[in-house]
Amino acid sequence: MNESKFSKVESFELDHTKVKAPFVRKCTVLTGDKGDIVTKFDLRFTQPNESEMQSEGIHTLEHLLATYLRDADEAFASKIIDISPMGCRTGFYMTIWGEWDESVIAQKLTEALKLVIVADSIPANNEIQCGNYRLHSLPLAKKYAKDVLDKGLSDNYMK
Repeated sequence: MNESKFSKVESFELDHTKVKAPFVRKCTVLTGDKGDIVTKFDLRFTQPNESEMQSEGIHTLEHLLATYLRDADEAFASKIIDISPMGCRTGFYMTIWGEWDESVIAQKLTEALKLVIVADSIPANNEIQCGNYRLHSLPLAKKYAKDVLDKGLSDNYMK
């Protein structure tokens, strides 16, 4: 198939063989028709094409990060649009109002991950609030958070 017929997708433009996880990477800064600015970040937890997070752990991390990133700082919380796991299960995308520096996002994520490793429950882990409430693992989420904290988040993502 001729790839030139497809629209460019930012994440497909990244050479995944040249990055070193864990990292925070500013993917895109967009300005809307009315001047609103939105920034998308790559929050990479595991090394692409070498390891991935299991569904139960990434799902639990999604719930915990969605909560802890919003709970820690009300002003910051009001800026978060979405935190979603990557299909490749190596991390998350975070979309946020405004333009933010990677170092600020790395600091906020580090603070949230510290809360993950001491968590004793999973927010919204019930059939009313979650579409697959049985697919969770707090121990795996804690392991992934600890792994990132032990290695340290970087905004210098190239090998």
